[in-house]
Amino acid sequence: MNREPLHRISRAIIMAAGTGSRLHPLTLETPKPLIPVNGVRMIDSIISALHKNGIFEMIVVVGYRKEAFLPLEAEVPGLKLIDNPWYERCNNISSLYAAREYLGDCMILDGDQVIRNPEILSPLFSRSGYAATWTDEDTGEWLLTVRDGIIQRCSRSGGKHGWQLYSISRWSEEDGARLRRHLETEFEERKNRQIYWDDVPLFCYPDEYLLGVHPIRKEDILEIDSLQELAAADPSYRRFLSTKEVDYEKEKS
Repeated sequence: MNREPLHRISRAIIMAAGTGSRLHPLTLETPKPLIPVNGVRMIDSIISALHKNGIFEMIVVVGYRKEAFLPLEAEVPGLKLIDNPWYERCNNISSLYAAREYLGDCMILDGDQVIRNPEILSPLFSRSGYAATWTDEDTGEWLLTVRDGIIQRCSRSGGKHGWQLYSISRWSEEDGARLRRHLETEFEERKNRQIYWDDVPLFCYPDEYLLGVHPIRKEDILEIDSLQELAAADPSYRRFLSTKEVDYEKEKS
């Protein structure tokens, strides 16, 4: 029986350059990854989970309010800040492009999520690919179709009966080098700078990767995309919602 080689994560690239505009007014002064959820900053939940998995080299890509991240470099051994000078005028392809030299046997994840189960950041993997959870219900999130363990296609508009993609991915040395070349082609040569970095392997060059999924459960991770979702996770933020929104949240609960 042939088995795929086992890879081990040597570093994590944390994307933290965005403006977090959907969390205004909270993010007018504080970058979204530094917003506390139930007393713990989002990025701290990621750092803690990485440490529990023996991953100590972290590349944090910053842009918006980057000075707020400076204490992290002193507080967390092995953590390095990388500046994304294009964050205001480009999509997040620019953040991974800024950190492209660190691709290979790495994990890429967004800094504005809460890790509830550290096990989902395990350093061992056999195939490059994305963390995902199976859903039979309709979702507006990116949805992966998988056959024989390989991602066949991705729907940006969502759907049902598929693997919902989460912003945690693992990349072998070989696939990381391939991703770097493709990032450079899109960003430098084609000036394709208004796309997500995930568009590169999933839509720009899908035939050049054999990506898989790393199954997780919805309760393992919390993605917060709006003030409403933040208030649902941490009631202390309900004061930032309008009266109508507060009533709606109470009805949901």
